[in-house]
This record gives sequence, structure tokens and C-alpha cells, in this order.
Amino acid sequence: MRKPLLCLLLAACTLAHAGDYSKNEELQAVIDQLVQEKVYAPGELEALFDQVSRQERALNAMSKPAESVKEWKDYGPQFLTGERVDQGVAFWNQNQLALDRAARVYGVPPEVIIAIIGVETKYGSSQGRFRTLDTLATLAFDYPARSAFFRKELMEYLRLVREEKLDPLNTWGSYAGALGYPQFMPSNWRTLAVDFDGDGHRDLINDPVDAIGSVGNYFKSMGWQPGEPAALRAHIISQDYDSAINKDLTINSTLGEIARKGLIPRESGSYLATMPASAIRLQGDDGAEFWLGLNNFYVITRYNHSALYAMAVWQLSQQIKVAHEARIAPPLPAVLPAPAPAAASGQ
Repeated sequence: MRKPLLCLLLAACTLAHAGDYSKNEELQAVIDQLVQEKVYAPGELEALFDQVSRQERALNAMSKPAESVKEWKDYGPQFLTGERVDQGVAFWNQNQLALDRAARVYGVPPEVIIAIIGVETKYGSSQGRFRTLDTLATLAFDYPARSAFFRKELMEYLRLVREEKLDPLNTWGSYAGALGYPQFMPSNWRTLAVDFDGDGHRDLINDPVDAIGSVGNYFKSMGWQPGEPAALRAHIISQDYDSAINKDLTINSTLGEIARKGLIPRESGSYLATMPASAIRLQGDDGAEFWLGLNNFYVITRYNHSALYAMAVWQLSQQIKVAHEARIAPPLPAVLPAPAPAAASGQ
């Protein structure tokens, strides 16, 4: 049977671009290092990279990440949907034991772990359509702005596939080379992923239990504070509030100092004036929204360097928590029972 013309054209294009980096001097330095480490035998990586292609789509995506071009009113609704909340509750129910154990071991609440996986990959259902080896090679050798970072990640990936017995030519992820349910970069997979189900493998691609434990370990390693919120909605109390806004992803003040400039938490609570915090302004549907980002908010930004991302994770986590609690609460009876008659006096 003759193959359709489209298939033949696609095959021809693949062959035309395979081996884009075969004569690249930087690639040869990477190969030499891994051969010296005895991770690969001489000639093995040359044969592998003969099948690697430059990914123009990855370069285009890196040039315009959603977090840098959207306001909160456009960014947040992508993730704060009823469907994603419902799927998060289902994921919680399916992985209750692992999530409870991760909360005990790492101090990270289930809803936050779930929200990370929900924002990153829709609970594992959308892990990326970019072949990882092609992507990392492209960014390592054709993206000068961050070439050093991606060369490191390429080397970590080549070590990782050996350690975890992955097929380097059949592993897929994001346009930045992130992998699995939680979209870990290869270096984070190697250093922070955990074998949470004890089967001898740290499988972030197929195993939600390992993904749950690994996200918990990641946040604990980055300084997550158990029992503390990530962000508090703020209320304006004076016109000096503009001077409190911090545009950097750092904690540069305290709740007390921010309050003196005109922003205080909307909800009452036992928040110490000395608690480290930063004031954040987001543009919502009804205008500016003011938030107080605490330590855990900036821990979330270690996952993705964006206040929009951290806010999406935090708000999704809170919506999932409310929905989960509502569904496990016993339903109220349709008709409340009448109170028992009072006992007669003197009895």
C-alpha cells in the first residue's frame, strides 16, 4: 500500500533536519564530559544526536511565555475553572493516602500539591508535546540568553534517562524541557524527586504517587512553612498604598510596615506585624486587586518565577479545598427533627 503524500512529506522533513547538532562544538564538549564520567560509551551519544532535530516551536514559545504578556484577569481564568476544580477533587479522592502522607512528611497541604499538578499538567493528562531531547538541545545550543542553564539541563537529562531507564528519544514534555505530572526539569528530577511508593523508581511520568511525594519534597526543600497561608487579600486604608507595592519576586517588608503604608489583610486573623511579606498589585476584572504575599507565596514562585503563576496555584488550591470539604461533609437532613419536649417541672 502506498503511503499518503502527507506522511511522506513529514518523513522527508524529519530526515532533512535530523542531526542538526552533529557538528556542534558545544555538543561535542557535552559528549566528552559524559563519556569522561563513564555515563556513556564512546560513540554512543554521537549516534543518539544524529537523530536530534532543532525545535523552532520551542524557541518561539520561550520568547513569549504567558506569564509575561498577560494580566491577572486574562491569566487566572485559564486555571480557575469549575472543571479543573472538579478534576482536582477527583485527584484528591483517588490519591488520598499518598496526599495525607505527603502532608505529614513534608508539611505541604494536599490542596497545594494538587493545585501544582493541576496547573502544570491538568493532573497528568497534558504533560507536553515536545520531544525532550530535541527541546533541550535546541535551547542549549540555539537560545543564547539561557544557554548555560539549558546545557546543564541537557546533561542532567542524559544522566537521568540512564538512571531511570527512560528512552531518550521517546520522552516528551514542555517547550522548556520540563517532564511528568509535576513538570520537573531534569536537574530537579535527579535531586528532588522521591520514590514515594517504594517500587525502586522515581517515576514522574506515569506514577502520581511519586509525583505527589516529589512536589512535597520540592516545596519543603524550598522553605515551605507548614500551617501558614501563601497570600492574603488586602484592603486599602490610606492613600500611601502605592509605595508599598513590590514589583520584584522577593519579600521586602513586613505586614506591620505594609499596614503603615495603607494595606492590611481583609480577613481577621492572628497575623504578627513582624511577619515577612510583600504587597502585590494584580489587575483583575474589576480593577486592581491587592494581595499580601507571604513566605509560602514566594516558595511557589521558585517553581515558576511569576506572581501570576503563584496566585493561580494558591487560588486553585483554596477552591479545591473548599470543594473537597463540601463533598465529604455529611448532608443536612431535608427536615430538621423537632426538639424534644422539655421535662415537666418537679420531675
